[in-house]
Amino acid sequence: MKTADRYAWGMRQRVGLYAAPVLALLVYLNPFSSLPPSAHVLSAILVWVVVSWATEAIPLAVTSLVGAALCIAMGLGSAREVLATFAHPIIFLFIGSFFLAEAFVVHGLDRRFAVWLLSRKRITARPVLMFGAMGFATAFLSMWISNTASVAIMVPIALGLLSTVRGSREESGSHEPGVLLLLAYGSAAGGIATMIGTPPNIIGVGLLSQQAGIDIAFFDWMAIGLPLAVVLWLGIAAILFWLHPLPTTFPDLGEHLRNLRRREEPWTRGQKNTCFALILAIACWIGPGVLGIVLGRDSDVVTFINARLPKEMVPIFAAGLLFVLPLNFKAGEFTLSWSQAANINWGTILLFGGGLTFGHLMVQTHLAEIIGEGLVALFGSNTLWTLTAVSIGTALVITEIVSNTASTSMLVPVVISIATAAGVSPVPPTLGVCLGASLAFMMPVATAPNAIVYGTGFVPLPNMLRAGVFLNIIGAVLVWLTLRLLCPLMGFA
Repeated sequence: MKTADRYAWGMRQRVGLYAAPVLALLVYLNPFSSLPPSAHVLSAILVWVVVSWATEAIPLAVTSLVGAALCIAMGLGSAREVLATFAHPIIFLFIGSFFLAEAFVVHGLDRRFAVWLLSRKRITARPVLMFGAMGFATAFLSMWISNTASVAIMVPIALGLLSTVRGSREESGSHEPGVLLLLAYGSAAGGIATMIGTPPNIIGVGLLSQQAGIDIAFFDWMAIGLPLAVVLWLGIAAILFWLHPLPTTFPDLGEHLRNLRRREEPWTRGQKNTCFALILAIACWIGPGVLGIVLGRDSDVVTFINARLPKEMVPIFAAGLLFVLPLNFKAGEFTLSWSQAANINWGTILLFGGGLTFGHLMVQTHLAEIIGEGLVALFGSNTLWTLTAVSIGTALVITEIVSNTASTSMLVPVVISIATAAGVSPVPPTLGVCLGASLAFMMPVATAPNAIVYGTGFVPLPNMLRAGVFLNIIGAVLVWLTLRLLCPLMGFA
C-alpha cells in the first residue's frame, strides 16, 4: 500500500493555495449554458478540490472534508445525504485492512518473514538469488501491508548486506542502485496483486460499485492483479540487473543473514495471533471465488456467503479478533490495543470518503454524464481498449507528480463517465487507472518508497530516471496486455 500523506510545503503548494480558489471562483461566476445549476456549482467546487489535490496545497484529507462541507453549504444536498458516502462499505474494507497491517508491523512479522526468507542456504548461495529474494520479500509484504512499511523494513537489511559486500571491495559497486531500486519498485508490483495492496485499488473498486453498480470480488482482483504483479516484478528485476549488473565475486553473506535470524526472538503469542487473523481473512476473501469455480458463481452456497460475509466485512471480523485474542489475559493485554490501531492512516480513509462523495454528486447532478459525452465528442474515440490505454498512460504520468490516491480519486469518476457515455464497460479503463497509478518509477517524489531508497544516498537521480523510463513503458504495456487478455475472460469487457 502507498501512503496518501506526502504533505510538504513548497512552491507548488504556494501556487495551489491561491490558484485553487481563484479558478473555482472564475468557474462559479461564468456559468455554462449546457450545465444545470447544480452541476455548475459542483464543477466550481471540483475545480477547487482537484487543484488542491494536484498541488497538495493543503493536506489531501482536509481537502476532501472541506470539499464535502462546501457541497452542503452550496445546497447540493443535506449533510445526511452528502456525508453518507463516508460510511460506504468499502470504507470499512480500508479500516479493517489497515488494522490487520498495523498488527503485522507492531508484532514484527514483516521483519521476521524477510529475515527467514533471506537466511535460506539456497538463496544465499548465489547473489542474484539473494538480492532477488529481497525484492520478492518486499513485494510479498506489500500485498498485505503498506508499500512504505515494507520498504522501510527491507532497506536497513539491504544496506547491511551491501555494507558487508562493500567492505571487501575498494569502492561502492554499480549494483547498489539496482538492489535498492528493486525494493522500491518491487513494492509497487506487490501492491497491485491484491485489492488491499495499495489505496488506489480500493478507490477504484469503491467508485465502480458506487457509480456503475459493478462489484469486483477480492478473488477476481487477484485473478488479474497477481499474474500481472509476477510478470511486472520479473521485468523490473531483469531491467535493474541489466542496468546495474551484480559483481561476479561476493563475500559469503550467508553468515551475516543467519546472524540476523539468530537475533530474532522466538515466535511470540502476538505474532501467532496476527498470523491466525490474517490467514483467516485471506481464506474468507478468496474462499467464495474458489467455491464459485467449483459450484458456480450463482450457487446457493456462494450467494449465501457473499451476502452474509461480503469482502468489506471480512477484515473487520479478522481485525476484531486481534482485540480479543490475549497476550496476557490477567494483565488485560491483547494482540492489538486501540492506541496501536489508532495509528492507521486515517487520512487515506477520509480522502477516499471525499472521493466517493464527489463521485456520487457528479452522477446525481448529471455532471459525470455531461463530461463523458463531451469528452467522447471531443476526441471521437469510443473504443474500449483505446480508452483503457489512455487511462493507463494518464494515470502513470499524473502519478509522477501527484500522489497516487489523489490521481486515482480525480481520474476514476471521469473515466467511468467517459466509458458510460461511450457505451463500453467501465471496468478495464478503471482498472487501468488504478494499476497505472502504481507505476510511478521515475521521480523520488512520486512515491514514499522511491523517496526512501533515494534518501539512502546510494541511488543517483539519473539512475532512477533511466530505470524509470524503461519500466514506465514496460509497465504500461504489461497492464494493457493483462487487461486485454483477462478482462474478457472474466466477463468484465
